[in-house]
Amino acid sequence: MAHNHSHDHSSTENIKVAFFLNLFFTIIEFIGGVYTNSLAITSDAIHDLGDSISLGMAWYFQNISDKKPTKTYSYGFKRFSLLGAIINSVILLVGSIFIIIESIPRIINPEHADAKGMMWFAILGIIVNGAAVLKLQKGTSINERVVSLHMLEDVLGWVAVLIASIVMQFWNVPILDPILSLLIALYILMNVFKNGKESIRIILQGTPIQISSDEVRAQVLKFDEVKNIHDCHLWTMDGEYNVLTMHLIVDDTLSWKKGENLKRSVRKLLHDDFYLEHVTLELEKSNEDCGYIDCV
Repeated sequence: MAHNHSHDHSSTENIKVAFFLNLFFTIIEFIGGVYTNSLAITSDAIHDLGDSISLGMAWYFQNISDKKPTKTYSYGFKRFSLLGAIINSVILLVGSIFIIIESIPRIINPEHADAKGMMWFAILGIIVNGAAVLKLQKGTSINERVVSLHMLEDVLGWVAVLIASIVMQFWNVPILDPILSLLIALYILMNVFKNGKESIRIILQGTPIQISSDEVRAQVLKFDEVKNIHDCHLWTMDGEYNVLTMHLIVDDTLSWKKGENLKRSVRKLLHDDFYLEHVTLELEKSNEDCGYIDCV
């Protein structure tokens, strides 16, 4: 128990540090975007604002993820993380549309940006986001790994801004700035729709993307005692905490003790091989009509 507490505390601290680093730099970025007249920096600032919200939500929900279920929320509070994803998506969507509206006129009539200022901000961006990546890579939780990959994408985005700013210092190509901002905005939109689609799937209780219900059924049917499966439901609380309920059809002669051993073995299989955290099994005799259809 002490080990788990230490691990959870470490995960929360790593995400907390990354959040404050990102939030501080986002504020600096917005100021820098105005100062250098760079739409690319402003668009990346909006991207980093979304990251700050994601990190803040990850930090908050990492804190309450082990909170016990209540009478109102009997499955606990894991699905609350979807609220963060939805809020984040709306902010990024609005910000991306703003950047696209601003960048198109600048592509037609390019405005000069402070290329040297852009270069220094890009270097600072690589350092700050790189520090956040290194901090999160020390962690072992799924939450930290996902956020770490997201921050790594930010580092690569700043590398692109750095290259563009260096090019603009030697060649008169101010159009590079709005083109880069447009590409960043389109990249953000792509991720917004991807994450939005996944969030809607979870809210509508779709099956987890990484788990095949057909494979679950096939593996459970390998048990000699299991003759068929009815009323099988598979869904996820937040994309990581997965839930399954199913009725196992068994022989009429199966004893109570053997039935308990069967359920224990099936639960172990589903937990170890399919990472199903919450499994509810019901045994039915072969001559019993439960009124449910077979698993799909």
